[in-house]
Amino acid sequence: MTRETAELPRLLALVPYLLARPGVPFAEAAAVFGVSVERLRKDLDLLWVCGLPGHGPGDLIDIAFEGDTITLFEPAGVTRPLRLTSDEALALVVALRALAETPGLEERDALDRALVKVEGVAGAAAEAAKRVEVAVEGEERVLPVVEQALREGRRLHLRYHVPGRDETTERDVDPLRLALVDGRPYLEAWCRRAEGVRTFRLDRVAAVEVLDLPAEPPPGLPERDLSQGLFQPSPTDELVVLALRPGAHWVADHYPAEQVDDAGDGTLVVRLRTPDTGWVCRLALRLGDSATVLAPEGLATAVRAQARRALEAYAGS
Repeated sequence: MTRETAELPRLLALVPYLLARPGVPFAEAAAVFGVSVERLRKDLDLLWVCGLPGHGPGDLIDIAFEGDTITLFEPAGVTRPLRLTSDEALALVVALRALAETPGLEERDALDRALVKVEGVAGAAAEAAKRVEVAVEGEERVLPVVEQALREGRRLHLRYHVPGRDETTERDVDPLRLALVDGRPYLEAWCRRAEGVRTFRLDRVAAVEVLDLPAEPPPGLPERDLSQGLFQPSPTDELVVLALRPGAHWVADHYPAEQVDDAGDGTLVVRLRTPDTGWVCRLALRLGDSATVLAPEGLATAVRAQARRALEAYAGS
């Protein structure tokens, strides 16, 4: 799927949304659609030149900005929200039910009301969803302990497996919240070993213990926005450059890229930053000849070496 194709449903849904909410703030609209304000402004710039055949006065979508607010005056025929297909409705109902199973979820009443409304318009898809058993992944013994620590405001001791380094670490953490990201439960906590906020996947917690110490994270920690996923790079992270052929273009949409350039031959050159290049190595091996690591050289060498060892092991079997 191209980047343009992926954006089309959002653009079509944006017009009726704005039409029903004159004067909506940029930040509010961006949050609803799960994009940055900068991305929203680019969407609006594109909508401004869209409309009906003729492209004369009254044919184009008309949008006005006043301060930090948006008002859409002329929808140019795009007046109804997109209708969900039965598969999309089923996926939405199942996702909402999975979210409802997240321990420590705030504003549960709002979620329940949303689920009732979606089920009311989903028709047969809602009936099909009732036959789907939803269970949040994670060790059953881990969730209650984490919930207890959050309720009581106490510190946790974790034995945690880090797959990127293939090691199990011991660390004390001050829990902040539970979150569901891409269908998996995570604990966000202040890690005293790393002296920073870290996110721990619960099915990688080998052991957990509530300590007889209060949770005392540094005051004023901002809550991370996980709506864009866990990969949220820092300028100090390692810069990785990948060449992606058509079969791997999805990587540019799935991971937060710093820059994406079209090389002109069907190849995308993607620049991204990460604190741990281990997952990039595994991704490159999985993509095979659809992707090439251009930088850093040490990572490219590691990918080639692992690929060579895998081929030698296969040939020797």
